[in-house]
Amino acid sequence: MKILVTGGTGYIGSHTVVELQNKGYEVIIVDNLSNSSADIVDNIQEISGIRPLFEEFNLINREKTADFFKRHNDIMGIIHFAAFKAVGESVQHPLMYYRNNLDSLVNILQGMIDNGIPNIVFSSSCTVYGQPDELPVSENAPIKKAESPYGNTKQISEEILSDTAKTSDLNVIALRYFNPIGAHESAIIGELPLGVPNNLVPFITQTAIGIREQLSVFGNDYDTPDGTAIRDYIHVVDLAKAHVIAVDRMIEKNMNKQIEIFNLGTGNGYSVLEVIKSFEKVSGQKLNYKIVARREGDITQVWADPEFSNKELGWKAEKGIDEMTLSAWKWEQALRK
Repeated sequence: MKILVTGGTGYIGSHTVVELQNKGYEVIIVDNLSNSSADIVDNIQEISGIRPLFEEFNLINREKTADFFKRHNDIMGIIHFAAFKAVGESVQHPLMYYRNNLDSLVNILQGMIDNGIPNIVFSSSCTVYGQPDELPVSENAPIKKAESPYGNTKQISEEILSDTAKTSDLNVIALRYFNPIGAHESAIIGELPLGVPNNLVPFITQTAIGIREQLSVFGNDYDTPDGTAIRDYIHVVDLAKAHVIAVDRMIEKNMNKQIEIFNLGTGNGYSVLEVIKSFEKVSGQKLNYKIVARREGDITQVWADPEFSNKELGWKAEKGIDEMTLSAWKWEQALRK
């Protein structure tokens, strides 16, 4: 069974490739290396003992994408990660986000339809819910106006998938996940953004090891117990395993309807300061951080109701916050060696 993983050298993508190969799938990666490195393919091989096929190009290139699908028309399914993903950056560069995140999806779907490829797992996000009226957030929560262009690209992408499925045999599972952190237990792959990190945990670990002088905490005047924003943090390997379960579900024809949506989270919310405290506890490092102004596009708090995913997918997040922050620290230490 051949599976295409777009963005497969990225953070979540690389962990998912490892889990797919562990399950016996043959994996092809397409990535343009805009936020990753080709060395990740070597690291995946080191962990799994199998080297995935890798092609480097940008999926917003219509001709190259069409040519790829002609050459690989025996793919059974696609996991689509290849997208820009920073809320703050999307506010600053909206057109870059709309072009990259939407054009790539349209080109992939055209390739699937032209070549009879039936299944796609879409990397969606809890940002589609905006600031929810009720917590925890279930899959039935209303989709609110997006707080950022990034969140809007996820909403529009889900609409594109829905409209395409109505006129084709396409099967879609959209996984709306919360905040992935942590690293593989081997410390051979983990979160390694190019340039200055946009996410909390790599900024924490880079500050602790001396690459960054200081960590900025964006706002301490939110309506939360300690004033900092609250998120549902999930270990990246737990998240990767959910993608493999989704692929299994499609290929084994166990879907209940043509489009299925699942929230992937732990069901627990942690504030920014609680994540910092967890890191300090497991690492023994005191972090240099300061409170700064809120960041545009950020919401106050959100965490998942994972009950539907637990029951329907048979998937459950297993790792706690201390395991997540410790694995991220081990990865950072291994990286700097």
